[in-house]
Amino acid sequence: MHKHSIIAASIMALATGATHAATNFDNFTPLAGDVGTSLPETAPFKLSSPNFTQKSIADRVAQLAAGQLNSGNWDMQTANETGASAGRYLFAPFETSTAGVQRIDLVTGVAQTIVQPGTQGFVAGDASRWTPWGSYLTAEESWGTGSTKGRLFEITNPLADPASVNFVHRTNVPRVSHEGLAFDKNNSLYFIDETNGGGIYKFDSVNPNATNGNDYFAAGQTSLLKVGAGNNNRATGAFVWTPITDATGTPLAGVNTNLDGSIDGRQAQDAIASTSYNRPEDLEIQNLANGDQILYVATTTDDEVYSINLSSNQVKLFASTNTLDAATNVAAGSAFQNPDNVAIDAEGNIYIIEDQPGGIADIWFAKDADKDGVAESVGKWASLSTPGAEPTGLYFDKFNPNVAYVNVQHPTSGNDRTIMISAVPEAETYAMMFTGLGLLGLMARRRKEIR
Repeated sequence: MHKHSIIAASIMALATGATHAATNFDNFTPLAGDVGTSLPETAPFKLSSPNFTQKSIADRVAQLAAGQLNSGNWDMQTANETGASAGRYLFAPFETSTAGVQRIDLVTGVAQTIVQPGTQGFVAGDASRWTPWGSYLTAEESWGTGSTKGRLFEITNPLADPASVNFVHRTNVPRVSHEGLAFDKNNSLYFIDETNGGGIYKFDSVNPNATNGNDYFAAGQTSLLKVGAGNNNRATGAFVWTPITDATGTPLAGVNTNLDGSIDGRQAQDAIASTSYNRPEDLEIQNLANGDQILYVATTTDDEVYSINLSSNQVKLFASTNTLDAATNVAAGSAFQNPDNVAIDAEGNIYIIEDQPGGIADIWFAKDADKDGVAESVGKWASLSTPGAEPTGLYFDKFNPNVAYVNVQHPTSGNDRTIMISAVPEAETYAMMFTGLGLLGLMARRRKEIR
């Protein structure tokens, strides 16, 4: 049982919603150099502040010992961000040839496999996103012409007993090699095709305010991002969304379908000559004070992260090897390689996670003080030591601004882990949380007295 999680969950159970307090994660000294592979797997990160702590809250060996089927390669994470017991559970898929989905109870510490490995032929589980109507999405990072994969799945009842979980393929979304998923404030769904020359897609449901996945995915239009005249690569500047289907999801002329009637999203990109990027991967949306939303896209092959202003329809290069390293004040160069994941904390700060082996795999904090979509600098915020592993699925707790979770994927030992990182010393964390509990309890008593 994990004290941090139990206390946080208790506060969430009493509170009426998430609080928007400041985070301490941006108070750090950027790391320099590589961490090496000498740290224990139970505390595998070199952290950039003495006020950061880490704890292993789940591991594959323990789950196998408990009788859970778990094929490993734990990937992207999200929590149940709305609804009953919001914030209590973490979800992550297995990126294996027999993929599944696990759920970690942050109150009890129990981890369960809720989609059994290989269900419906599920492979290479990667994406992880909570929906506006209160369900869970994941998808396959596997696609090619003639493939039967590249599918988007919804767990319509993610808090249910594992034996009752409903795992549904949403066929109206074109097939691609999935990783990042993101919803904007209008409930449009963004996704990518993770390949060199891959596109950036948007799905606009005819029922954007649907209260269930059946209605949301029943009909909608998919479009691709096109900068300028299109037929270009790594382009920045003004863009438009160019449809590849009509409003109901029927493919437009020149767009191919697969044998089962689903749309080949990769071929569709060629059909309309959209803008391509080289291995676009994870997505995250940032809300600005002026109401604009910025979609961030990591592109691994070229060591670049792009920012896409969804209000002004402008694409900018957010970070690259030419961005200043905050530790050295010179261009990051080869120290910044293979950006894979992006994450956002409670204050809207962007973090970039590398797809690199343990010992040289870093998590970078990107400083964009003026929020113009171009980072002034990047600084190493944490470095992973575990041999054979990469960090993935960094997720900042929506109910506690000083807690984050990150998976340690495919280590040489085979023991994937979920690590909880806290941004304040443990004693201070407990004091803050108990104070919060006391205040909430006092408020509850006063409400009762008033009645």
